[in-house]
Amino acid sequence: MVDALLALVPVVLFLAVLVLMDSFKLVPLRGVVLLILAGMAAAFVAMRLHGGLLDGGRIPASVLSRYVAPLTEEVLKALPVVWMLARKRIGFLVDAAILGFAVGTGFALVENVEYLRALGESSVFLWIVRGFGTAVLHGGTTSILAVLARALEERRPRAGLAVVLPGLALAIAVHSLFNHFLLPPIVATLALFVTLPVLFVAVFVRSEEATRAWLGPDFDSELETLRTTLGRDVAENRVGKYLLSLRSRFEGAVVADMMCLLRLHLELSIRAKAMLMAREAGFSMEVDDTVRAKLTELRYLERSIGPTGLLALQPMLRVSSRHLWQIWMLETGSGTGRRGRA
Repeated sequence: MVDALLALVPVVLFLAVLVLMDSFKLVPLRGVVLLILAGMAAAFVAMRLHGGLLDGGRIPASVLSRYVAPLTEEVLKALPVVWMLARKRIGFLVDAAILGFAVGTGFALVENVEYLRALGESSVFLWIVRGFGTAVLHGGTTSILAVLARALEERRPRAGLAVVLPGLALAIAVHSLFNHFLLPPIVATLALFVTLPVLFVAVFVRSEEATRAWLGPDFDSELETLRTTLGRDVAENRVGKYLLSLRSRFEGAVVADMMCLLRLHLELSIRAKAMLMAREAGFSMEVDDTVRAKLTELRYLERSIGPTGLLALQPMLRVSSRHLWQIWMLETGSGTGRRGRA
């Protein structure tokens, strides 16, 4: 019983603390659970692959532990993060930290359950190292990968999924270094358990500062843009002038749809920011029928305008990964039912 607690509980508690630290409640519990399951699936694939390599006598166990496993395991754990980045499901660094750690938590739970089954009664020090060291390492490396990828995505939006590569290389290096046992296992475990909390606190502080810095000015700017877009002198502002310039290439009805699409993007973006502000203050704002109707209209207009029209609108539309994340947050109602501050 003690062995199981030491092997399984620390990494779960670490993840729970990360979720509770999230003042803006950006990550829905459902998303955390799904990524834990994704991490579990990655662990099953890794164990099957490594078992085949060892059973076939293709490589020594020491080579597998030090070089092959860090590569295969970190790549497998990175796949859910890559999917979320590609689908614009990560808005801020704090999202990345929590979601990455959730993947690693699922991986560690399966791996340690397998060790418990295979080793049975063992030294308590082994399970301290497995539970507080290796398990937390799995969460930490994937979390670091996700944070670095999200930070690079903000700075290099045109880099695509290449933003994952630096974090992946670092995760593999840290994992391999840990598995070389250059330090006594207990010392390495203590170093890991002291270093990671400091790193995560720094990420959370930086992320919350960036979130507040983004919310305030961006909120005011969008309100002003919406006011001028809806005003009577719309033909005299930059949005109206740009849309009028498109009449030579698109039908009048399409240009009118473009104006509606811009308006909806602004209204939904303002709504999403208001939800985040309310959530930080400890209140819950639901995605009501009015917002759902606007989201339905948004998708209809995107289809009606078509790829060429949307491309022409790029100078006016806000389509950064964070703004796309806002629309996804409204469509899924992510976190709207969670109340209170961490």
